[in-house]
Amino acid sequence: MRSTRTRLAATALLAAVALTATACSGSGDDEASDKSSASQAADQGKAEVPQSIADKLKEHGIDVDAWADGGWQDWDKDKWLSEAKDFVNPVIEGLWKPDRMQSAKEADKTVSTKDASADQGVSDPEPAPVEAKAEKTPYHENAAPVGKVFFDSPDGPAVCSGTVVKDVNHPGKSNLVWTAGHCVHAGGEGGWYRNIVFVPAYNDLGKSEAQLGNANATEIAPHGNWWADWASTSNEWIQGGSSTGGAGAAYDYAVLHVKPEQGAKSLEETVGAALDVDFSAPSATESGTMGAWGYPAAPPYNGLKMFKCLDQPGRFSLSPTLPTMYRIGCTMTGGSSGGGWFRVVDGETKLVSNTSIGPEDNTWLAGPQLGANAEALYENMSKTYGGQ
Repeated sequence: MRSTRTRLAATALLAAVALTATACSGSGDDEASDKSSASQAADQGKAEVPQSIADKLKEHGIDVDAWADGGWQDWDKDKWLSEAKDFVNPVIEGLWKPDRMQSAKEADKTVSTKDASADQGVSDPEPAPVEAKAEKTPYHENAAPVGKVFFDSPDGPAVCSGTVVKDVNHPGKSNLVWTAGHCVHAGGEGGWYRNIVFVPAYNDLGKSEAQLGNANATEIAPHGNWWADWASTSNEWIQGGSSTGGAGAAYDYAVLHVKPEQGAKSLEETVGAALDVDFSAPSATESGTMGAWGYPAAPPYNGLKMFKCLDQPGRFSLSPTLPTMYRIGCTMTGGSSGGGWFRVVDGETKLVSNTSIGPEDNTWLAGPQLGANAEALYENMSKTYGGQ
């Protein structure tokens, strides 16, 4: 019965995502109001730091000229910008070339067996593994809202997954991307990551590593690179997130406002798709089947292809004091973090969660419930930055 239900649900989800793809359809402050016009690119991969960002860097004792010449690679612990209002991400044109994207390592949030069984009184039994299935190509026709999130961390280039979501205050012209908090901010152990970029329909035709040996930018990024000019994640993640999820795991979500490295159209107009976000936080028993999409990058995957898992979610809790998370069986590994979880509501596919954590043996994934706090973060992003 389980496999029959999954197949039927998979058909519904795939149809809904494909229809969306072919149709035209937290934390922050007012300092971002001048960012959209400020982050201008210069040649040769050098950033032209706008005045608002330059002032912010100076405030934290960071040499502005050095930053523009590659000083962003200095991860001095005492100068790592961490507060919600400190986000800076000037465009560096040409930085994210195909080979650099392929070198990015997965942003992995693995919980130990001990942590995963922390509170079985609240958690449902561990789900059976669901083998991830490759998405059909081209991705822009079958799962257009899905893409990869690239960023730089102290350990080097890293990668997550993300989803184009609708902007309620700017219908048809959204520049918003949903992902995980740990894909933009290190949590209590650090601060904001740097050079955050979203690439929708990455490797659109699902080519192999050999086939991409001499790939040009269009093959890898058919819709171009979209730089985050503002990011919001939960205060709970900023304060309590850790390399294994930590107390911030139940609040491990983020919204990016992005702008094209080149071009003028909105992300939604360019991609041709965006999904509504479901903030009703349905219980696991009421939610129906959920599907998780993403680009797993840790073995046995290599991050080049999009995969999906579909399953009936159960409850998962790391602590009685934290909100319950959703959990589904899925073999996707690191790199799928931040990828959207979708469910069908009245025939429409909506984003209901995102991949946050999973166990060491990669048999399941857990994601946060998106309730009032997540909705407030999203609405603040839409109202304050959406029109830029």
